[in-house]
Amino acid sequence: MSWFGKFKSKRSRNGKSRIVKSRGSSAEKIIKWSRRLGIIAAMFIFIGWLGSWFFMSGASTKLYDWAHDQVMAMTAERGFVVQNIYVEGRHYTDAQTLMAILNVEKGGPLFTFAPDDAKEMIEKISWVKSAHVSRQLPDSIFIELEERTPMALWQRNKQLSLIDTHGVILTDKNLGDFKDYIVVVGADVPERAPDFMKLLAAEPEILNKIEAAKSISGRRWDITLKSGAVVKLPENEIPLALRRLAKMQEEENIMDKDISVIDVREMTRITVRTKPGAVHEYRANFNANSGNQI
Repeated sequence: MSWFGKFKSKRSRNGKSRIVKSRGSSAEKIIKWSRRLGIIAAMFIFIGWLGSWFFMSGASTKLYDWAHDQVMAMTAERGFVVQNIYVEGRHYTDAQTLMAILNVEKGGPLFTFAPDDAKEMIEKISWVKSAHVSRQLPDSIFIELEERTPMALWQRNKQLSLIDTHGVILTDKNLGDFKDYIVVVGADVPERAPDFMKLLAAEPEILNKIEAAKSISGRRWDITLKSGAVVKLPENEIPLALRRLAKMQEEENIMDKDISVIDVREMTRITVRTKPGAVHEYRANFNANSGNQI
C-alpha cells in the first residue's frame, strides 16, 4: 500500500482496531537532520563571509578609527590636552629632532601620544643611550634622557667622526665643540680605543699632552704628543709603560723637550730621539714595590 510505513494498525484494549502514526524510518530521520545541518552550515558560511567582508573591506578599521577619535575628543574636552613637554638630561641631543619624533602640538589630545613608540624612536638617536617617556596627567609629557659620553674623534678615510666611550659613532657634523678631543686612527678603533682611553685616563699628565693615537696593526699603539713627538707603546704591559713615561715627565719633563720619538717598548730601557737625530738611552729598572728607577 502507498501509505505503508506511514501509518499502521494497532488493536485497542476493547478489541477494536485504531490507526496511529508510525515513528518513521531511519532514512527519513537522516534526511530531516541533513536538511537542518545544511541550514546551520549555510548560516555559518554566511556569517564567515560577512565577517571576512567586514574586515577586508576596511569597515572594521573605519569603525575603530571613528570610535578612537570620539574617545580622544571626549578626553580633550575634559582637559586632557598637551600643554607642557619636560625634558631632562639633554645636553647634545638635537631639540628639533626630538620634537619631530614626538610629533605633538600644544593643545592636542594627551592620550593620542604613545610613550612606548616615542621611546623606541628616541633611542634610535645616536646621542641617546636610553630614554624614559611618560604622560603626566592632566596635561604634560615627561622625557628623561641618558646620553652617551663623547670620548674621541675617530679618523678614517680622512674623515672625522665623534665616538663615545663604547666606540659608538655619535656624529660627523658640527665637530667644532670637540676640536680638543684626542684623534684616534685605525680601522679597529671602535673595538680597541675604549679600553686604551681608560688606560690613558689613569695617567692625566700624559693624557693632557696627547694630540692623537694610532692603532698599529691592531697590536699596539703610537701616541702623538701636542709637541709633535711620537711615543711608541709596547704590545703588552701598557699601564706599566705609561707609568714609566709619567715618572720621566715628573722628573725630567721629557714630553716638553724638543724631541721626536720616545720609545718605551722595551722594559729595560727608554729610548729618546731628539729632532736633530741624536739618541739618548735611559736605563730603567722597575721594582713593583719601590716604583720606577730611571
